[in-house]
This record gives sequence, structure tokens and C-alpha cells, in this order.
Amino acid sequence: MKTIGLLTKPKFPDVTHILKDLVAWLRERQREVVFDGKTAALLGEQTAHKKTEIATLADMVIVLGGDGTMLNAARLVEERGVPILGVNMGGLGFLTEVSLDRLYPALEKVFAQEFLLDERLMLRAQIHRHGEHVAQATVLNDVVVSKGTLSRMVEIQISIDGKFVTILRGDGLIVSTPTGSTAYSLSAGGPIIAPSIQALILTPISPHTLTHRPLLIPSSAALEVTLTSQDEGAMTTFDGQVGIAMTQGDTVVVNASPHRTRLIRFPDHTYYDVIRRKLKWGEG
Repeated sequence: MKTIGLLTKPKFPDVTHILKDLVAWLRERQREVVFDGKTAALLGEQTAHKKTEIATLADMVIVLGGDGTMLNAARLVEERGVPILGVNMGGLGFLTEVSLDRLYPALEKVFAQEFLLDERLMLRAQIHRHGEHVAQATVLNDVVVSKGTLSRMVEIQISIDGKFVTILRGDGLIVSTPTGSTAYSLSAGGPIIAPSIQALILTPISPHTLTHRPLLIPSSAALEVTLTSQDEGAMTTFDGQVGIAMTQGDTVVVNASPHRTRLIRFPDHTYYDVIRRKLKWGEG
């Protein structure tokens, strides 16, 4: 791994100092470092790249931040499968592998090839309107179809592999990967799914009928979610970061992406360690 991409958010405290130390450390070890424009500006570097170019140039990406920055990185490098090392900058961080104080020992292990690649399922979603594609996105966590700002329910029709399943009335539906099972889906009462399980989680949001419960379907399934109500303001959101307004009759088609997000993990640090620590299992 000779070329290292750096991604972060400028808002984090002391991020400039942390970045300068990290870049100097990497260059001492003969690694080339590539940045986007905002990171280059923080460092006073003359050479900057578009984020899409970082995905092309880098052998690995270091993400300094939280899960939101990790989700951006996952979408950025989707088709190349560039390994991502997440460094937690203080949030809850289910996706970030190492804390800041463990960054340099972790990088030593990476350069010594003492790491594992944890491959995570991603989803591709398209919105169809009157037979045309009006939007598409790839997500690592979830696709959410939900009501607008008015306090009224939406009605959506759910079909799997072309077969009708149900009409759901409520605040919406979360379509989640196992990675996203610890995000919005968990808050809505969905199960925690180990990332090695290849499945999609359908979690209703405040369903009008209490018998509507979270449903697991194979990752090979083709899911269609159609807005059948006339409610203004209904939205489809991708990883909680991009929102598309929906109108009656719009259909969101969700399939597994042929690509996987590749997260750098270490043998002494399991997924269950992360869950136990983040959710404080076994504590008082």
C-alpha cells in the first residue's frame, strides 16, 4: 500500500494538527499521500484531487471522522473496492475501527499485512417515475421511504421478486443492510444482524398495524417499494445523506450491489467487541 488517501471533515477539533502529524508520519515511511481540496487547504498543500480521483489513485483510504464520513468513503470507492481504515474522532462510530490513540500502531499492522478485510454488503437503489429512472444511489447503511413533515401516514406497497407482499401504512419503511442494522433500523425496533449474513432488513417505521414487524429477506431478492398515497413531502433518503422527493406512483427498486465495502479490521478486535462496547452490554 504505497498511496494513501485521506478523508475527513474540517469541523473536528484539532483535525489540522492531527492531519499534519499523520501526513509527516506516512511520508517518513515513503508513502504517497493524496487529499481532496478541503483537506489540502487545511494542510496548506498545493496538490489536491477530486474525491473521485482519490478512489482511483489510492491503495487504501484513511477516514478520520465518524460513521457519516465512512458512508461517504464507502460510496466513493465502491467500484474499486479500496480498503478503508476508519479512525473514530469521538462519536458513537460503529464503522470506525480504531480510536485516535491507536492510529499509528494500527497503521504499523496494516503495513506489515497484519489485518483482515471485512467485506460489507451494499445496496443499489433506483427511483422509477412513469417508467423513467429519476434518481439512483448506492448505500452502505439504508434506503428509507418516509412521510414528509406533515403528521400523516404514508401508504406504500411492497413487492419482492415481483410478488406482492403487503400494503404498509405508517411513517415509512427502512431497507437496511446488516451494516445498517445498528443505525436507523435499530432505533425503529429492527434486529442487529451480523455483517457476515447476506440479507436485507425491512423495518417498518411506526406502522399503523402492529402486526407489521421487521422482515429479513435474501440479499439476492429484488425489492420494490411503491408510494401509493398522495401525501406531499414523502421522501426517499440514501444513507441519511441524500433525499429525493417522491410523488404518488413512484417506485424505489432496491438490489444488492455487485461490489462490497472493504473495511480494514484486526484479528484481536471482533465485530462483537464493537457491539458490546458501543451498546454497553454487560455494564451495570
